[in-house]
Amino acid sequence: MHFVDAWLELGALDLLRLVATLALFAVPVFVPGARVAAVAAFAAAPISAVALWDGVPPLVIAGWCALWLALGWRFVVSPGSRRPAAERAAGLESGLIGLALGGALIALVLAAIAREDFPPLLTRRTSYALGVLGMGLLHLMLRRHTARAAFGIAALGLGVQLFVAAAAHVQVPVPAHGLATPLLAAALAVALVLRIGEGRERYAGSPWVGDAHLLHD
Repeated sequence: MHFVDAWLELGALDLLRLVATLALFAVPVFVPGARVAAVAAFAAAPISAVALWDGVPPLVIAGWCALWLALGWRFVVSPGSRRPAAERAAGLESGLIGLALGGALIALVLAAIAREDFPPLLTRRTSYALGVLGMGLLHLMLRRHTARAAFGIAALGLGVQLFVAAAAHVQVPVPAHGLATPLLAAALAVALVLRIGEGRERYAGSPWVGDAHLLHD
């Protein structure tokens, strides 16, 4: 029960703030559209700064803010094509399977964290990091727009960054270049995904994963 107690000992406002920030990362998972992804990416910039404030170098925090702002701007200036309603409905079955698998993976890791006898603060840090990482995983499993998968990649990277920051408080201090590794990896992956999405829409006519048959040698 120490896992539940670690969260219940927070004040109502602090608990609401953390739940609301996790909900923000969940919005693009369950609500489609480039505008929704753009708003969520812009809002993720200050959230990342606050979440990483303790123990992460300022340059790394600034890098995460810049990555989210650049991602939001990319979704605004190049929203991509909208999938027909009939084709969106056809992806319901695969989406339910992805939701079940992603939810099961998140539940397994959450159960592992709950079994550990962490101090309350570390319990909250690790479970919050899992929540952000889990939203990124669900985004990749449920949303099928190639370019907007960059949001899921960035959320995965931020979750890893939060895990690294939490570990730095209980283990040998992580060197500065180690704390920057998740940011660099996420930025590289985001750039590659956006480039692939642009290429698919330009040369194959569709950025949607289900339309891979449109690609030709």
